[in-house]
Amino acid sequence: MEPTPASPSRVSIQPGDFDLNAEIAALRAQDARVGAVCSFVGLVRDHTVGTAGRIRSMELEHYPGMTEKAIEAMIDEAQQRFDIYAARVIHRIGLLQPLDQIVMVAVTSAHRGESFKACEFLMDYLKTQAPFWKKEQTPDGARWVDARVSDENALARWGIVATNI
Repeated sequence: MEPTPASPSRVSIQPGDFDLNAEIAALRAQDARVGAVCSFVGLVRDHTVGTAGRIRSMELEHYPGMTEKAIEAMIDEAQQRFDIYAARVIHRIGLLQPLDQIVMVAVTSAHRGESFKACEFLMDYLKTQAPFWKKEQTPDGARWVDARVSDENALARWGIVATNI
């Protein structure tokens, strides 16, 4: 189902933070069919596997226009696979610090199972297929973050093979 004109846009790529409660309220506003809302918020950690030191900051870049189009296609795919009413994805860009919110996925449906599956599907897709580039600053210097095999395996369980962006 496409969002109604009064609905928030489905995708936002932004440097600023977001308010989860406000986003969920807008997503489900005036839709009495909604019986479940599932959301995921990802945060910047202060460490990552394979680094000797702590992460001081993370910088995210994207390709404007292409990124939004790719995420819109992911939401379309989720709506074809699962019985959901609406979905919203927010992904931050720019310089972020540990504890900052980095991504939000929220999904509405009649029942929790569909919302859970669609939310997880969208996150698995985002981790491997959305055109974002992440650079971590550590005490050892800067390094670009590659997709992890575990993220690609998570996507594969949905029948999708990860492609290099």
